[in-house]
Amino acid sequence: MSNALYSQLAWLPATPDDFSATCRHLLSEPTELGTRLQRLANHALDENQLNRLAKVIDKAREAGHSLAPLTPFRIGIISNATSHFIVPALVASAARHGIALECIEADFDQVMQAALSPDSPIHRARCDAVLVAVDHRGLPLASTPGDPQAAQAAVEAALGHLNMIRNGLRSHSKAICIVQTLPRPVESSFGSFDFVLPGTPRQLIDEVNRGIALSVAGTEDLLLDVAHIAETVGLADWHDTTLWNMAKLPFASAFLPLYADHVCRLIAAVRGKSRKCLILDLDNTLWGGVIGDDGLEGIVIGQGDATGEAHLQVQRTALALRDRGVVLAVSSKNTDEIARQPFRKHPEMLLREDHIAVFQANWNDKATNIKAIAEELSLGLDAMVFLDDNPVERGLVRRMLPQVAVPELPDNAALYARTLLAAGYFEAIAFSGEDRQRAEFYQDNARRVTLQKQAGDVDAYLVSLNMQMTLQPFDDTGRARIAQLINKSNQFNLTTRRYTEADVAAAQSDPEVFTLQVRLADTFGDNGMISVLICRRQGDDWHIDTWLMSCRVLGRKVEVAVLQELISQAAARGVLRLIGNYLPTEKNKLVEDHYAKLGFTLLETQGAGSTLWELRVGGAASVTLPISIQRIGFASTAEASDAAQS
Repeated sequence: MSNALYSQLAWLPATPDDFSATCRHLLSEPTELGTRLQRLANHALDENQLNRLAKVIDKAREAGHSLAPLTPFRIGIISNATSHFIVPALVASAARHGIALECIEADFDQVMQAALSPDSPIHRARCDAVLVAVDHRGLPLASTPGDPQAAQAAVEAALGHLNMIRNGLRSHSKAICIVQTLPRPVESSFGSFDFVLPGTPRQLIDEVNRGIALSVAGTEDLLLDVAHIAETVGLADWHDTTLWNMAKLPFASAFLPLYADHVCRLIAAVRGKSRKCLILDLDNTLWGGVIGDDGLEGIVIGQGDATGEAHLQVQRTALALRDRGVVLAVSSKNTDEIARQPFRKHPEMLLREDHIAVFQANWNDKATNIKAIAEELSLGLDAMVFLDDNPVERGLVRRMLPQVAVPELPDNAALYARTLLAAGYFEAIAFSGEDRQRAEFYQDNARRVTLQKQAGDVDAYLVSLNMQMTLQPFDDTGRARIAQLINKSNQFNLTTRRYTEADVAAAQSDPEVFTLQVRLADTFGDNGMISVLICRRQGDDWHIDTWLMSCRVLGRKVEVAVLQELISQAAARGVLRLIGNYLPTEKNKLVEDHYAKLGFTLLETQGAGSTLWELRVGGAASVTLPISIQRIGFASTAEASDAAQS
């Protein structure tokens, strides 16, 4: 069962019996094609089914059909192994994660040539990322058992080879590199002593993998830990020597769906599609038994009982996810007071009420409760994961709310936690102090929403929040978080342009670009960085290239405060007009009227529903706001005005 969990993607629902027929008829009705492709991809597809779905996606592209709301992404693949068989699996798996993926392959075993040549197909394609799928057979990594100096030289040579590839890719494109760790071979010459003796393949590969991880840390490049994937499913199963000898396939084809899913999780994370909230059922999920029937003494949770320890592991996993920023919520068919009893009174419970951002225990259906949770947290349904032992409830939520991720769970509760983590819903590509605090940010926001519902007078409520806003230009300290927000924010994002850290650094240093990072704190806590702006000067105008904001601060007049700062800074620099562009996407309809509400005048409506707006800086009225503002790193108004005149 444990290996099947991974090889068969058992957290996904089984492929429907009519899969082939559905594929045949998908293109006959292209309406909402992207959505239907994503739903079909969200099953446990094997290699043949992935190939079939990828052909449908290719034909849809050739026919010019829209794949919205799937997000376009172009990936290059360079490898010392045969990569062609990977491409269809990547294309189909990407649809599962909300990505319309296009793959550009370099020729077989032309890794260095593709990376270093400025006119290689990889560079000409202007890829968003390049998968450096190189294993130990593609590196200068000769075994030197018993010779520490030679072993160290071999490790340095291998890492130098990979760094040359990455530097070549970086110098000729803006693509992110996805660098793989190396699965070690199964064979052992010295037995257990391989792990001790310098220069053995085991020792060399372990050192190279550490070096890869260290070299990627702190950069825009990403790590794909293939070594961990291979060890999880078993090295002897991962390596198929017959396939390597015959066709130079780097791993057994049975694990192609798993490999492709891991690659696409990273791509989705780059585009801000990792999930943010785990919604938990209670009975037979967080504990064994039914609290309403069995009572506090009758539920099974805690040490000394196999079932109790299995459910305890689910709670440990939920807490570990919360510690890294995932928001926890509860959706249970239960009487509220009874449902809360274990959190308040059971001595073995690890989860307590203050760990839960939103607690929905009532007799509504789960889909209704999940929508209420999303609304209270100001998160989209596509940020939600719902964990429930009941297959009927899982099926209902999948049908009613297909945007919500709902893992299949096995009969054995001991595998619940493992299954949840195996699904990779919360894939991370960075981790900052703000990520660590994210769960508390959203939990505080849920309290604000509750207070606002009770308050009645919105203006009085906003004053009571004692909001303190900090405004400053882009800087080195905030750069990684700024890039993260730009790539993650979808709903309140006027243009949804995506920029790398290098792009952010370029904007930061360009005197013709005005940048702004905005932080907000209030009575309930620190919201962290909640807004980012980039304005590019053209003559006497500032064109608002990027304006995004965290949805958790909507309704608090933050956007008005940001606009007033923008007007003030523009006036000091002799700017006469602010020009704003709204580029509609499936996600950002929320801000369709953003510029109109802020007093901009519509200049024109362009193709695909995009609109262009202007605001005269001199005629803009000032507004009194319930927000105190601190400015850091800006020249005084007089200094900015003098600089503009000179």
